[in-house]
Amino acid sequence: MVEIPGGSFQMGAPQTEKDSSDSERPQHQVNVPTFFMGKYPVTQAQWKTVAALPRVNRELQPNSSHFKGDGSTSLTNHRPVEQVSWYDAVEFCDRLSRHTKRQYRLPSEAEWEYACRAGTTTPFHFGETITTDLANYDGTQTYGQGSEGEYRRKTTEVGSFKVANNFGLYDMHGNVWEWCLDDWRDDYKGAPTDGSAWFNSDDNLNDKSGRVVLRGGSWINNPKYCRSASRYFYRAERGNYFYDIGFRVVCAVGRIFQ
Repeated sequence: MVEIPGGSFQMGAPQTEKDSSDSERPQHQVNVPTFFMGKYPVTQAQWKTVAALPRVNRELQPNSSHFKGDGSTSLTNHRPVEQVSWYDAVEFCDRLSRHTKRQYRLPSEAEWEYACRAGTTTPFHFGETITTDLANYDGTQTYGQGSEGEYRRKTTEVGSFKVANNFGLYDMHGNVWEWCLDDWRDDYKGAPTDGSAWFNSDDNLNDKSGRVVLRGGSWINNPKYCRSASRYFYRAERGNYFYDIGFRVVCAVGRIFQ
């Protein structure tokens, strides 16, 4: 886990940002408290460990991922978990919280973008464009002045590009989409400004229907979907059908179960 220092940032994309959409607007100032975030997306090794813990609300499949590499322990264990639904990710957090007596959860969408940007305002935390030397995405497509590159057609080991942002986080662009806590809204009109998750009605995480937020893009996507401001959605119960959806966890400072 990496400590993400609290601060304020401009969430969303300006009209001038290439390939941005109205769902990323209006830009708005958000104040985010300090929290901890996983340095990498949750790996298959971590998933298997937590899936073996006692159930809280639902069963978890210990070997849910499609990309298992060549069977070697190292390669399999360090690939991100995928083919997990939003509900599966929430169950993972619940089991981990019960076991460690610390409150783990999915990040809010605001926390995710704040952590991804790490003080930057460019489309990607490493600058105006992206290349496949920096991230795992469909390299047959380009963004801005970037050049074509490799299309790997699969996930890569977490941290394999060895390019962290200013907060020390890896793989925030590409590899696997990452579930957020929030319900999907078509734009940011009326969005919270305190870094909290934005729910349509209540925050009953065990009885959620409809669409929830995904961030970061994946190995299969055009790089425009990997931008810091880019956002997408899918139904909470359906992510276990896809090879490109994973997640990472956050932990609030000082939140300990008794």
